Amino acid sequence: MKNTNVLAWGILVILSLVWGTSFILIKRGLEVYDAGEVGAIRILAACLFLVPVSIPRVRKLTSKQVKLLFLIGMVGTFGPAFFFAIGQTRLDSGITGVLNGLTPIFTLVIGALFFKQKFNKANYLGIVLAFIGTVVLLTAGSGGKFSEFNFYAFFVVLATACYGTNLNVIKYYLADLSPLVITSVSILLVGPLAGLYLVFGTDFSVTLATQPGAVKALGYVSLLGIMSTSLALILFNKLVQLTTPIFSSTVTYLIPIVALTWGVLDGEVVLIGHIIGVLAILLGVFINNRRKAKAANVKV
Repeated sequence: MKNTNVLAWGILVILSLVWGTSFILIKRGLEVYDAGEVGAIRILAACLFLVPVSIPRVRKLTSKQVKLLFLIGMVGTFGPAFFFAIGQTRLDSGITGVLNGLTPIFTLVIGALFFKQKFNKANYLGIVLAFIGTVVLLTAGSGGKFSEFNFYAFFVVLATACYGTNLNVIKYYLADLSPLVITSVSILLVGPLAGLYLVFGTDFSVTLATQPGAVKALGYVSLLGIMSTSLALILFNKLVQLTTPIFSSTVTYLIPIVALTWGVLDGEVVLIGHIIGVLAILLGVFINNRRKAKAANVKV
């Protein structure tokens, strides 16, 4: 039991560092490549890394499972990779990392709207707090003026909505498949699309050959794909197996701390409004997770 606890805490720390570092890696990639290139490189790197695992497994799946996994790949990996990159062209990496914390909220909302999950008063409170926190966070640098709201945040919010949809589809339609199969095969199915877009829809080859720092930026984004999109998902699934869902969800609170730390170290400014927004979002997520824990009779 002690060894299991140590392993669980070790995985939690690693996941927090890896996912929290994702946003600064996106920022480094965007210094050379455009958002579309960053998104495509990220997916392609993850796909190639997982080929030894995914190819043997895809052959054992039914056509229906393959179709669902393609949907998972598009909604849970392909779309968010591009949305985060687009959003971060106008958002600080630390702020993007905080907004990523909306994923559990959207998981709950989409589950209630489309998968017949039940809401309660605490859920509504958590959602309202998260919404208020988002607005405060994104108007913090403009004196709270909605006219100066950073609308690029909607791309990040859309990405978290995709994650929430993805988690519900997996829960209700693919529960019979192992997490490793879901992760590796879904990325395998969308990887070629990313490769085709990168080659024929962007100036990636020209940028790589002519722009200073292009090779280093390619390394940053490739690391993003391998670590954050591939290995981290496998580690997270392992964490879910070892612990309770509530313990696993703790990573939601740690990612923004790591992301904001990287942002500050990179010269990004954190205002009091940002701090208030962060706390409101995290409190909203906590309230919803707390209710789930009570419903499942799980100790936090």
